[in-house]
Amino acid sequence: MRTTKGEHPVAGEDTFEIEFRSDVVVELIKSAASDADVLWAARVSTKGENSLAEIEADPERSRGLINYLMRDRHGTPFEHSTMTFYVKAPIFVFREFMRHRTFSYNEESGRYRKLDPVFYVPGPDRKLVQEGKPGKYVFVDGTPEQHKLVTEATRESYRQSYRAYLEMLEAGVAREVARTVLPVGLYSSMYVTGNARALMNFLSLRTKREDSTFPSFPQREIEMVAERMEEEWAALMPLTHAAFEANGRVCP
Repeated sequence: MRTTKGEHPVAGEDTFEIEFRSDVVVELIKSAASDADVLWAARVSTKGENSLAEIEADPERSRGLINYLMRDRHGTPFEHSTMTFYVKAPIFVFREFMRHRTFSYNEESGRYRKLDPVFYVPGPDRKLVQEGKPGKYVFVDGTPEQHKLVTEATRESYRQSYRAYLEMLEAGVAREVARTVLPVGLYSSMYVTGNARALMNFLSLRTKREDSTFPSFPQREIEMVAERMEEEWAALMPLTHAAFEANGRVCP
């Protein structure tokens, strides 16, 4: 039988359960990140070992210093923090994500485990049509017919590819070979670890904001991940996040 999110099993067809979804998962697993981390790292330049006193200092009293560092792009003090996120998203998001070589990654492996049939289908709010030339284009809503076509075509493609994957596994083919038929719309999961400076670089490129000094035009699916990561980071380092926004969302 086949099941999909929000659907009932269909008798007499595939013997696997398949899940279609249009969201992403981002969870903050652990962190050592606060605005105070920026202060003691910066003040070692002038205070030496006395800068250790800033570890327990009230960062609100040094809001101006954080803004100065951000504005004048003194970036290294923002590197003395760490955040680890769990991310679950389509594989094509991960391939874009991993172009950012300032993070550390560990992703689930299709060589060592059987991959679950969870696939991405664009939701009804996903803009489908690209208008304009490369470097100067916008995405606009698709028609009901286009959304219907995308939904039906992707679902059928996923069913066929996962069916072929299972057939090879059942025939004794190695997982690393059988996975070659699976599309980039398959969900994967990974841990991502980085510091605040790396995250600001990621956000400057992977979110579209009108108030950015250097506008970016990310694919919507990776922007969904970036937005969730930014929410978590803003709660950990509110002064640093505020300075990032006040200075045009430019990575220092």
